[in-house]
Amino acid sequence: MTQFIDRVEIDVKAGDGGDGRVGFRREKFIPRGGPDGGDGGDGGSVIFEADHNLGTLLDFRYYRHHEAESGENGGERQKTGKSGADLILKTPVGTLLIDRETGELLADLDENGKRVVIAKGGNGGWGNVHFKSSVNQAPRRANAGQQGERRNLTLELKLMADVGVIGYPNAGKSTFIARVSSARPKIADYPFTTLIPNLGVAQWDEFKSFYVADIPGLIEGAAEGRGLGLQFLRHVERTRLLLHLIDPAAYEEDRSPYHDYAAINRELERYSPDLAKKPQIVAVNKSDLLFDPAVREALAREFKEQAGVEIVFISAVTGEGIEPLVKRLGAEVERLKGQGIS
Repeated sequence: MTQFIDRVEIDVKAGDGGDGRVGFRREKFIPRGGPDGGDGGDGGSVIFEADHNLGTLLDFRYYRHHEAESGENGGERQKTGKSGADLILKTPVGTLLIDRETGELLADLDENGKRVVIAKGGNGGWGNVHFKSSVNQAPRRANAGQQGERRNLTLELKLMADVGVIGYPNAGKSTFIARVSSARPKIADYPFTTLIPNLGVAQWDEFKSFYVADIPGLIEGAAEGRGLGLQFLRHVERTRLLLHLIDPAAYEEDRSPYHDYAAINRELERYSPDLAKKPQIVAVNKSDLLFDPAVREALAREFKEQAGVEIVFISAVTGEGIEPLVKRLGAEVERLKGQGIS
């Protein structure tokens, strides 16, 4: 399985421009040929391009220094040196390019095919033919090529998903993703089974679908680094809509379904107030374990009274309530897109 890497540090260097040439024509029967030194070629630039076929920054983990080709020096007979080739580095859609020294966000590659020149190649130097004048018929001067730009970068990936599935470990996020899409995340009955976000495509109507990602490792204290939450909370920032899954069996160690709901939302607020304002649909998963209708009624009443939230009951294992929930998620995503909400 491909290793998921969502943050790397790299160095990039654009190509240097070639030097201009000092040269003079040496041709038979032309005793005073004059200067003919050519210009140096331009150095290649470093260009980043978003590619939807990629899903990890793994390649950059092992190759951290990237340098574009330098331009060639100018030639005789006013021949310009060959320009260096641009270096095109492809990254997953959703990659942020951050200057490691200043912390400045240089680019957000949030669309497939989007390109940005992150380090410009140096210009080639002028040959001595440019310095000829009425008072200097044989100039012995040429310019050196300019150096290409160099940058130290942090690449940070934020998944581009329409719906982010959040909730405590073992709330059934991975099972839900596997149920509604072709993604096949690791599923087991112990906490922190999922160590990476899983991205899938869920179809909710004919010719209509949305991207859905489960965000692993969220627990109380996640915004301060507990569990895996701080590592993956950034991926929730890209989503338009949150699906908050609740484990109805969470009655242990001062936990309860409503406690879990409130705790996760506090972590979202602490990490980013804007994140906490994202619209949520709250679903109690594992409804196949709730045999007594009175228990469902009590849960629904508690969420309504405490937070004004209308919950739905689903089972990612049996399929109960999944189809109407997926349709609701898809319709809500389409509505938010129409409002330009991202």
